[in-house]
Amino acid sequence: MEAQRNALSIFLLAVILFLIQCVVAQKARLSSPIERRALLDLRASLGLRGKDWPIKSDPCSSWLGIECRNGSVSKISVSGLKRTRLGRLSPKFNVDSLVNLTRLVSFNASGFPLPGSIPDWFGNRLANLEVLDLRSCNISGSIPGTLGNLSRLTCLYLHDNNLAGLIPATLGLLRNLKFLDLSVNSLTGSIPSSFGSFGNMERLELASNYLSESIPPSLGTLRGLEVFNVSDNNLSGSIPIQFGNLSRLLKLDLSRNSLCGSLPEELKMVRSLKMMIMADNELEGRLPVDLFSSLVELQVVDLSRNKLDGALNATIWSMPKLQSLDVSSNNFTGPFPGLRSNISATTAAMFNLSNNFFYGTLNFSLGMFRFIDLSGNYFEGKVVANNTKRNAIIDKNCLQALKQRTLEECRLFYTDRGLSFDNFGAPDTTQPPPAESSSESRKRLIFILAGVVGGLGFIVLLVLILVLVLRRNKGIGNQRRNADVGPVPEGDSPQLPKDPTIAGAGDPFTYEQLLLATDNFSETNLIKHGHSGDLFHGILEAGIPVVIKRVSLSSFKKESYMMELDLFRKLSHPRFVPLLGHCLEHETEKLLVYKHMPNGDLANSFYRVTNSDDDSLQSLDWITRLKVATGAAEGLFHLHHECNPSLVHRDVQASSILLDDKFEVRLGSLGEVRAQEGDTHQNVLKRLLRKPQTSEPGPSGSGSSSTTCAYDVYCFGKVLLELITGKLGIGKAEDASTKEWLEQTLRCISIYEKELVTKIMDPSLIVDEDLLEEVWAMAIVARSCLNPKPSKRPSMKHILKALENPLKVVREEGFSSARLRATSSRRSWGSAFFGSWRQSSSESATIPGHQNREGFSGFRQAGSVGSHGSDGIEHTSSRKRLSNEVFPEPMEMQDMEMLDEN
Repeated sequence: MEAQRNALSIFLLAVILFLIQCVVAQKARLSSPIERRALLDLRASLGLRGKDWPIKSDPCSSWLGIECRNGSVSKISVSGLKRTRLGRLSPKFNVDSLVNLTRLVSFNASGFPLPGSIPDWFGNRLANLEVLDLRSCNISGSIPGTLGNLSRLTCLYLHDNNLAGLIPATLGLLRNLKFLDLSVNSLTGSIPSSFGSFGNMERLELASNYLSESIPPSLGTLRGLEVFNVSDNNLSGSIPIQFGNLSRLLKLDLSRNSLCGSLPEELKMVRSLKMMIMADNELEGRLPVDLFSSLVELQVVDLSRNKLDGALNATIWSMPKLQSLDVSSNNFTGPFPGLRSNISATTAAMFNLSNNFFYGTLNFSLGMFRFIDLSGNYFEGKVVANNTKRNAIIDKNCLQALKQRTLEECRLFYTDRGLSFDNFGAPDTTQPPPAESSSESRKRLIFILAGVVGGLGFIVLLVLILVLVLRRNKGIGNQRRNADVGPVPEGDSPQLPKDPTIAGAGDPFTYEQLLLATDNFSETNLIKHGHSGDLFHGILEAGIPVVIKRVSLSSFKKESYMMELDLFRKLSHPRFVPLLGHCLEHETEKLLVYKHMPNGDLANSFYRVTNSDDDSLQSLDWITRLKVATGAAEGLFHLHHECNPSLVHRDVQASSILLDDKFEVRLGSLGEVRAQEGDTHQNVLKRLLRKPQTSEPGPSGSGSSSTTCAYDVYCFGKVLLELITGKLGIGKAEDASTKEWLEQTLRCISIYEKELVTKIMDPSLIVDEDLLEEVWAMAIVARSCLNPKPSKRPSMKHILKALENPLKVVREEGFSSARLRATSSRRSWGSAFFGSWRQSSSESATIPGHQNREGFSGFRQAGSVGSHGSDGIEHTSSRKRLSNEVFPEPMEMQDMEMLDEN
């Protein structure tokens, strides 16, 4: 018996070893020479490095991202791989060799640039494909309808590309599809009703496109759907009642559309729902009865900025898993929903009931809530004594507290509804006050006179003290300027401030406050991973949106955040993003809190125009683009010319140019600011600035050029080209393809031919003759900024003057707007306009070690942006400036154009 057991054990072990060898053999070798040839062709067409896909090794065992099954290639992933230098010269969507990989089930190129369109043959030749992941690949064109032939496809990811056109209805033929993500593109038209045929769909993501018309009711048949997101589109119509059949739905996001009608009663049947987001629509009417009591799994509810009305049911306090409820900016009315005794679980959530028509008294302590916003309503009476937590906002009500509505507003509101108002707790004003006796009046007069005399004496004393202090400080300042300024020795790291939490660095926040504001720094609130820290969206307890930078000391040096704090303390200018506060109490994480910019950065808002009724893709108009360019120039002018020593931004690109609600520029990414290298006055900021440990390669080829003002000018020239051409992303790219594009673009910028600029101008721009001249002028400025010799680039002072007076750059002095210079006079005009470059550059161009302190206004009003007058001259200036003062141009530029013409 024992021998049999041993024999059986040996046999089983042999079988297992045989199977393992078979699996290893199948994985280790690629048996098909055709497939090997196809992989080599793919390696060549994509320009992949030999380090990742070595030619002499077997692809199945040695190539990154390659998986094989039974001797054939089954999965390919080029995500995260890099191209060779030659491959970066002309990246294309060239994957024709995939047609010979007949057993391919997965192709993943997420994050790998594949400029071009998706080939039509994908849907006809890759019959076994199950996963197609092309997220963030810079793909353009339309979605081929042939993808509907991939009957085995389960996952299709096309998120974050430049896809346009209609969504093919043939995609509805993909019966096995579980995940479809077409979000963050420029797709138009309607959602195909054929999508109702997705039998296995779990996630349907169509957010941030330009989709219009109504939501197809057929989507209500997707019984397995868990996530449906169509936010940030132009959808209209009502919410389909068939959505009540989506029994497994977890997240429903319909926000930022134009949906109308009321919330369907059938939504109560979606009992698995955890997130219901319908903000920024035109929904109206009352909420369905028992809506919240039925949806017991709800965690996030956002119905803000709609037209919903009626009373709010008290069941909102009994939702056990609720984390956030926002019904602000609607037409809800009635007394405050009644509180029950057992609401401890719900009061841990955050509530926003602001800007509605609630009224009555607040006969409970606001301290019982984690956070609640009741502002903009009509509550009356006294506020029950609250604890010290700042967890409630009650402004703009009719309460007996500060920052409330006027007496007239409150009386009118309560009178119109036939309700009585407590008159802010004051006695009836119709009854005259009791008469004062003569002795009491005399005593009051004496007290008043004594107070006036004492106050005047105090003011006189205060003025005298202030004058003495100012005189003393002026003397000390002069001594410091004359004695304390000196160079920083090579390689030194200036001493850091001992205590950056001082005036000018904003308010201190606790770590718990900022954890709450960012939902524990969740991935959904992550904006991006920046050079000096991770940026997150956040909402403070007062409902104020902010941006929070998290600096992890395990990834970044301590000096980074301390220098930025000290920079904000010393640098105050309206063209920089405001620092609201900081949190330094955590040992390993330091947090900086900035003001939120409603329009984000230039890169994200370039092709978004709010309040537009047009469904087509629209970009910023020319007036706004010129306004953005001028605002950014003002901020850089302040750094280069009004700071001593001159400061270099070092990260000038579209993503660093932030825009407020009026598209006014606020420069961000200030964590990279350094003193200009070679400046002999760096010790003024010795506690703030240091020599960087690593240097970015500059456009002139010098590693140290990133810490000169000329480097900022070069990067600003790229931003100007982005504004002119509409081609984003060149500001942060230094690859060969970008350089080739720059060379071709600059050939179309001539000081002699205005019409050439139309070849590179953004086709979406609509400009008349005068505005075209402004485009031409900005193009000339951009070309001069991109001069390969740093010493020949203009200073920001001259760039700013040129952008404020663009028509002066291209018009003869004294000519009217209708009369352009003649061809015969162009050479003499160019010579007069640009002839003083050498003299001007020697006086004011950005040269290491040179200091320019010419006085100039640091902040121009928006009214001076964009010169559209008949003569093109800024009328606010009392002194007429010559053309070469507005914008001196390198003589080399004329030579370059002569070569172009030849």
